[in-house]
Amino acid sequence: MVNTIARAFRWRDMLESGEYATIREIAATEKINEPFVGRVLRLTLLAPKIVEAILDGRQPAGLQLEHLLRSFPVTW
Repeated sequence: MVNTIARAFRWRDMLESGEYATIREIAATEKINEPFVGRVLRLTLLAPKIVEAILDGRQPAGLQLEHLLRSFPVTW
């Protein structure tokens, strides 16, 4: 989970710096699909305290990366 969050922030920095202009460019470079890049980038929108807890290994025992990468409900 820590590696994926780090990857998300690295990709966000690459987009913000102009190193890559689109998610498509990141996906092509990383040789992964675009929807996965989009889901991972959403991790940068987590509350800072949540990110900090995960990075410190203090996340709830049941919290798995797959839960964080799922789509949000439309009604949410």
